[in-house]
Amino acid sequence: MKNTVFKGMATAIVTPMKADKSVDFDALGRLIDFQIESGIHALVAVGTTGESATLEPWEQKEVIRFTVQRVAGRVPVVAGTGTNNTLHVLEYVKNACEVGADAILVVTPYYNKATQNGLIAHYTAVADLSTVPVILYNVPGRTGCNLLPQTVAKLAEHPNIVGIKEAAGNMSQVVELMALCGDKIDIYSGEDALNVPIMAMGGMGAISVLSNVIPGKASQMAEAALAGDFQKAAALQCETLPLIKALFSEVNPIPAKAAVAAMGFGEENLRMPLTPMESATRAKLYEEMRKQGIEV
Repeated sequence: MKNTVFKGMATAIVTPMKADKSVDFDALGRLIDFQIESGIHALVAVGTTGESATLEPWEQKEVIRFTVQRVAGRVPVVAGTGTNNTLHVLEYVKNACEVGADAILVVTPYYNKATQNGLIAHYTAVADLSTVPVILYNVPGRTGCNLLPQTVAKLAEHPNIVGIKEAAGNMSQVVELMALCGDKIDIYSGEDALNVPIMAMGGMGAISVLSNVIPGKASQMAEAALAGDFQKAAALQCETLPLIKALFSEVNPIPAKAAVAAMGFGEENLRMPLTPMESATRAKLYEEMRKQGIEV
């Protein structure tokens, strides 16, 4: 088995922004500290939840650099470096490696998509270039492109491809993935509602939106599952499900940013085309946060 980047719960952390939509590094630093002090096992900078799609390349690099420096080795830092242009991805990979990321997370190309052979070529180019481990990211609901288990099995032969964030929302695909290459690659849940089921199948942990809000409880869920205490893990999964639903009641990261802003980590500023939460979904989100003991 290849070296594991992390075990447990990783937060796909939001990128707080000021009123002028520039990155709020003070709020980001406080959020990073809160996450680590709450027991989170890893952080993912400039992923989807970090609004990577609307951050300029130089901003992505600076957010990753800042995150690495603020974390200071306390937990692994995974950098989101995916987009739909392979040449751009390679540039982002260079930047992330240069500023000290421990691993990179690379989503399948969106909009123009790719054939399965194209995905193999894309990820092979990335893995050949990267000086740190590569985690694949499959989220067909956003990309319109499904990274099939058979393709992952081929990619898993590459020594630098060590994991996959699986967010297809299809447990039968997870089972097939585990059967084909679970001994060659670490599988992480990318669907908060399926964190425990995927870990019960042998998953190494999760890359989570939920843990932005309740990192302590999310980490406990992963720790229980990885220790084989599925009664406790399942109870935590069920207990947090209403909050998970509220966090995905509008497109991610709109609710996640509203939640962390309400917790005091910056303001609720997003870059268009994302816009602030609507009143009905916001009220439900805040209600579920209060049920978790969070003052909003």
